Amino acid sequence: MTDGSKGGMIASRLRNYFLTGLIICAPVAITVWLVRSFIEWADSWVKPYLPSFYNPDNYLPVAIPGFGLLVAIVVITLVGFLTANLVGRTIVHFGESLLNRMPLVRTIYKSLKQIFQTVLQDQSSSFKKAGLIEYPSPGFWSLVFIATDVKGEIAARFKDRGLDMVAVFLPPTPLPTAGFLLFVPREKIIPLHMSAEDAAKLLISGGLVAPDHTPLANAPPRAVANETA
Repeated sequence: MTDGSKGGMIASRLRNYFLTGLIICAPVAITVWLVRSFIEWADSWVKPYLPSFYNPDNYLPVAIPGFGLLVAIVVITLVGFLTANLVGRTIVHFGESLLNRMPLVRTIYKSLKQIFQTVLQDQSSSFKKAGLIEYPSPGFWSLVFIATDVKGEIAARFKDRGLDMVAVFLPPTPLPTAGFLLFVPREKIIPLHMSAEDAAKLLISGGLVAPDHTPLANAPPRAVANETA
């Protein structure tokens, strides 16, 4: 074996070692960075409102990361506990009545409250199922998250035209934090068995990370009506 061949083999092995290490280290580093960024973001919002006596950063030599996040979790849980009784509900209703008197604030508050109630309800399946729609043109398919059945005035307008529509969210790749709200005929949606987490991985990776699929024998296709119930 010539020196050139040996050098090529060594270079190939070093490259393989580097790529293997990158596959292991990069997800760990990115995960740590994301968790740290979230903790620092929570601390930056909570700690400035803490009294000096209760803020450990004022009398400890080092800052305690995550203390603000812990305080936020405790406060949110305490608010939920208080809201479960009569006194707490009275206070909450009084606060909401004040917000409802503010022209711009009440619109934002009501919209955000409705979104959180819809998404966080245990019985809700909003955004927990994925599907395929033919978009942006015939022959091209996009991955979407199934939100809910169309409701309110929009549903009535579609019903007048004999249409049964479903609201879906079409996120972009690779950061599915923004996207488009689309109203799609129910029969035009192909529901998927993959979870919302697997669908998000598929989007973020640009199609590189696809979940495993084991076909279910004699399993009928799922109807979109069941997805949004």
